[in-house]
Amino acid sequence: MEIKDNLRITLAQVDLVWENPNLNRINVDFQINQLIGQTDLVILPETFTTGFTMCASDFAEPMDGPTVNWLLSLSQKTGIAIGGSLLIKDNGLYFNRFVFVTPEGEIYHYNKRHLFSIGGESNSFTVGDQRMIINFSGWRIALYICYDIRFPVWCRNVNDTDLMIFTANWPSSRNEVWKVLLKARAIENQVYVAGINRIGKDGNGIDYIGDSQIINSRGEAIRETTLSNTGVLTYEISLKELNDFRVKFPVGNDADQFLII
Repeated sequence: MEIKDNLRITLAQVDLVWENPNLNRINVDFQINQLIGQTDLVILPETFTTGFTMCASDFAEPMDGPTVNWLLSLSQKTGIAIGGSLLIKDNGLYFNRFVFVTPEGEIYHYNKRHLFSIGGESNSFTVGDQRMIINFSGWRIALYICYDIRFPVWCRNVNDTDLMIFTANWPSSRNEVWKVLLKARAIENQVYVAGINRIGKDGNGIDYIGDSQIINSRGEAIRETTLSNTGVLTYEISLKELNDFRVKFPVGNDADQFLII
């Protein structure tokens, strides 16, 4: 795989159709096919095939099911890596799983560690127990899902991450918290942070305002969306710029060592 100092990332901020995987795949397929040659990686919101439903037994798919196979085919056709979370059934267990596929046919996945118990997620899904950091085009990318962002020890960069991706269904009622936490994880870890959120209203009547954005290691938004806007936003981030800042301001040298058990 080609190593890219400058990586083009597209955040697909979409309004998800409640519990309708087929229609959501059609909508995403259309968006990504417009991006051929314009981006290296497209990130989709959390539970992008269904919205944030707790009906795991009704909508969870196997890893060789329609959505993962569609993701692989679309990635290979467009030459774009694609990632986002969906409901997966694996060995009789249900997961909110971040699936990341590449044009070369590679599949990576991360199971959500911090299930949103307030919303009943811990009653419907199995908790993940492993971090996932992949190497894509020379970038070390850590995959996280929504509520994980509130737990900084789990998200800690121990000299193994350049970009953190948080795919989310983050309600508009807590929008300021979302924006603050994105900046906090970027500053404390000296990484780029990409946060992709949905918009619209789900089947439970919860509103989502979007505010998908990428934050640099200084805590600055590279570019922000227009609130409540459907569409895609493409950003170009620089590994050289990130590493130059780490050399200039080497916070990581003074970090404590934590053991996650």
